[in-house]
Amino acid sequence: MTIPLSTFHILKLLLKADWISNEQFEAAKIHLRQVDPKLHPIEQVADLSLTRHNQHQKIIDEEVLTRFLAGLYKLPYYRIDPLKVHVDDITDVMSYAYAQRHNILAVEVNDDSVKVAVMNPDELSWKESLGQVVSRDIIPVFANPASIKRYQREFYQLSASVAGAKNTNPKSDTSVTNLEQLIELKGGEEADANDKHIVQIVDWLLQYAFKERASDIHIEPRRDIGKIRFRIDGVLHSVYELPIAITQAVISRLKILGRMDLAERRKPLDGRVKTRAPDGQEIELRLSTLPTAFGEKFVGRIFDPTVLKRDFTELGLEPETERVWRDLIGQSTGIVLLTGPTGSGKTTTLYTSLKLLATPEVNICTIEDPIEMVDPALNQMQVHHDIDLDFAAGVKALLRQDPDIIMIGEIRDQETAQMAVQAALTGHLVISTLHTNDAPSAMTRLIEVGVEPYLLNATMLGVMAQRLVRTLCSFCKRKTEVDTEAWQILVGDNLNGELEMPQHIYEPVGCDDCRHTGYQGRQGIYELMRVTDELKTLVHDDASIKSMRKQAQVQGMNLLRVSGAYKVAQGLTTIEEVLRVSPRDNN
Repeated sequence: MTIPLSTFHILKLLLKADWISNEQFEAAKIHLRQVDPKLHPIEQVADLSLTRHNQHQKIIDEEVLTRFLAGLYKLPYYRIDPLKVHVDDITDVMSYAYAQRHNILAVEVNDDSVKVAVMNPDELSWKESLGQVVSRDIIPVFANPASIKRYQREFYQLSASVAGAKNTNPKSDTSVTNLEQLIELKGGEEADANDKHIVQIVDWLLQYAFKERASDIHIEPRRDIGKIRFRIDGVLHSVYELPIAITQAVISRLKILGRMDLAERRKPLDGRVKTRAPDGQEIELRLSTLPTAFGEKFVGRIFDPTVLKRDFTELGLEPETERVWRDLIGQSTGIVLLTGPTGSGKTTTLYTSLKLLATPEVNICTIEDPIEMVDPALNQMQVHHDIDLDFAAGVKALLRQDPDIIMIGEIRDQETAQMAVQAALTGHLVISTLHTNDAPSAMTRLIEVGVEPYLLNATMLGVMAQRLVRTLCSFCKRKTEVDTEAWQILVGDNLNGELEMPQHIYEPVGCDDCRHTGYQGRQGIYELMRVTDELKTLVHDDASIKSMRKQAQVQGMNLLRVSGAYKVAQGLTTIEEVLRVSPRDNN
């Protein structure tokens, strides 16, 4: 096909393929007058927000249009995944000026060929000359024009910033410290943390993490390089590698932003910073450094700003579980606990619950280590061990602040547990977290740390354990037969007997939208145990977790795996994913 790509031509193709009706075509021609003429034709058509009249009004966006046109122009469709692009390799293939002039971007480079994303499939005159320059086969692929323009700018800017940081400190060699210093002393200087190139690298890193929905940023020094990785949906992805001197300068820049001691590299440090995502939303990051054999390792935990705006349905609570949980946190006195390992979503559930309770009529006070999400509706206090302000001392201070509800970040020791019990006995609702495998284990853990069983029976209202499971990508999941044996392992001893094996379930496939993982996003699975009079008879010095679990099941508690099984039956996740995150001995 040699017809030049134009907005009118794209509309004609959509009409011919019966994607849009004659009425839509005529209306689109009129609305085109209001579209920015500087945009690429695909972007202009996407801005019209057309829908496929023959496919349940599916929106025709830039990616849909690009895929559609790729078939007509007989070019492979390509969706650029920035996490899989080797920036240094692709920016070495051609200059930024060349890429802009021809509206192209190299996306994959190997020994024999170079894949080049194009936004104008009818203009390939550059292909032969570029092939001669790089001495490799050139494979044109058709990609979303908006993505090409965006990554042209980002990749070349990053590459220029790294090169500029190197040139600013030409004597820079390495900044290896600690154990490696015993083996190899090179004494080089690291780049200046305030250098404009380092500032640009850090800005790119943060914005990049926000766009890719990362929950954590890892910067890990090695002997000669520094590795940057993002955790997305619970899985770490390699992003980029920096020279070691620049790596340490980037970490120093992040320490400056987090008001951390720049000179201290021998001990772990903590900090926090608030910034803005590309869409303007305020985002908080909790920063942490750790001295390692190759220098300081950095981790930044990104807190989603939408956490405080979510409801329980979005978190994945089943209707009955949500009803019981709302009832528990709606009590005026007693203790309610959330349990689960780090990264199981306890913070999100905690803040969602507190946001629900934070009305003008109540005084909610928290003691946290550290404060993870700042909310003006709460009175939040941070633990400071250097001045002996720990959880127990914090609760003692909060009791003098006329609180209605006290949130304790975590119950770690006997003193904190006893203060939580004391607060509940004196007429306050206490909400806290505990690290246990499941809900019944929370009772025995508190007895182990020194809380008397009769005090637990007097104050404990309920315990909810939780985990996060990856949810299947809605674009590529596929129906499959149920593995009867795996299903039985999943549901185990389901005493409630309400869950039947579904006729079919879904399995992950993998597509461009989910980076070929088959999963996109996460939801919680929950195990909510209400402490009833019947259960209290089992709480004593020799309490059995198994007997408490059985009693909790009799009174309606679903185990974590059974909660996951409901999500499997609904087509939200897989048996393997639920088994991966839930404790083995839960059944």
